[in-house]
Amino acid sequence: MTDLETRVTPPGSVTLRRAAPALLGYAAVRALGLLALVLWSAARDKSAYTLLTARWDALWYTRVAELGYGYEVRLPNGDIHSNLAFFPLLPWLEGCLHAVTPLSYADAGFVVSLLASFAAAWGVFAVADQVYGRRAGVCAVLVWAVLPVGVVQSMAYSESLFTALAAWSLYAVLTGRWVTAGALASLAGLTRPVGLAVVAAVWAAAVASFVRDRAAPTADAPPRRGVRRAGARLAPRALGMLLAPLGVAGYVLWVGHHTGKGPLGYLDVQAGWRNGFDGGYAFARFVADKFTSFPSALAGVGLIVGVALLLWLYVVCVRQRQPLPLLVYAGAVLALALCASSYFGSKPRLLLPAFPLLLPLALALARLRTSRSALVVGCLAAASAVYGAWWLNGSGPP
Repeated sequence: MTDLETRVTPPGSVTLRRAAPALLGYAAVRALGLLALVLWSAARDKSAYTLLTARWDALWYTRVAELGYGYEVRLPNGDIHSNLAFFPLLPWLEGCLHAVTPLSYADAGFVVSLLASFAAAWGVFAVADQVYGRRAGVCAVLVWAVLPVGVVQSMAYSESLFTALAAWSLYAVLTGRWVTAGALASLAGLTRPVGLAVVAAVWAAAVASFVRDRAAPTADAPPRRGVRRAGARLAPRALGMLLAPLGVAGYVLWVGHHTGKGPLGYLDVQAGWRNGFDGGYAFARFVADKFTSFPSALAGVGLIVGVALLLWLYVVCVRQRQPLPLLVYAGAVLALALCASSYFGSKPRLLLPAFPLLLPLALALARLRTSRSALVVGCLAAASAVYGAWWLNGSGPP
């Protein structure tokens, strides 16, 4: 199966009933993770709910939802942390839910992320089911759920919302719903800067389909009829391509106008957080610095192994001839995460949306007998739950 050569699926075929096993399995994994977090937090006299809704980025999103943009923190070293670094869709949804319910902004953020995590799981299932079948779709959702940093899927962060929009946009591309794909890509671009990866996937798929149509014109239709068919196919794709970048471009341009620093003003905002894109140089130095002493050298080896595993998974995805939009999307998310110049501890959660990288593992799991695959998932879920509870009660995701 190459590029866009996926099975033809009629509209509405990814029903809730078809996805139910995947969603029930996802709910069980996340419930286990939350139970472990509650027990671990109680043992340390901490509130698990506070850890999920009122730390790090969650606080910044809540402040945007409540007070809007314009808040910044000036650090002693001269850095300026501005809330303009945070894209607006999640705080908008928090504000809307707060306005129509008794929920606080923090509570609204938790509810939005909870619902978005299930929408993301459903989207991951839809994509994997479309490409490899239902069993692989269920396994893909379970593998995504048991990731070591899967607890972030339950936090009032934007990862779950972004993954949901990205997954359904990719599904829309795979099933030829170009306008829907573009609209969802635009919303993904209002959620996180990595929305550029979804835009790239939509554009790559559309361009590939244009090229394919020109190389293989309709042979069984008269010339004029073939032209009309080509025009009918061209318009939705062109509109999808037009819609896709509007979200990320609109917010970046608004930030530039708001700060008075022009179209690239958002880069200055990110620079205030010491964040940027340097091709991986800073991350390489971070890893190299781990080898200056013996205990930290073990962490350095772990980081190298982790990066090598990610690159190997991407190579396997290419060898398995995943559809082009999945390869473009996963490659872009991987590159943006690994080549960012700061917040190295955040890289595992920044890679959460790169679910196509997990499809080779899902296929391997799907080939096992049900009893064995259940045992593997159960063990991984337990390990993920314990690690997530320990991680969030410690330094956790910045």
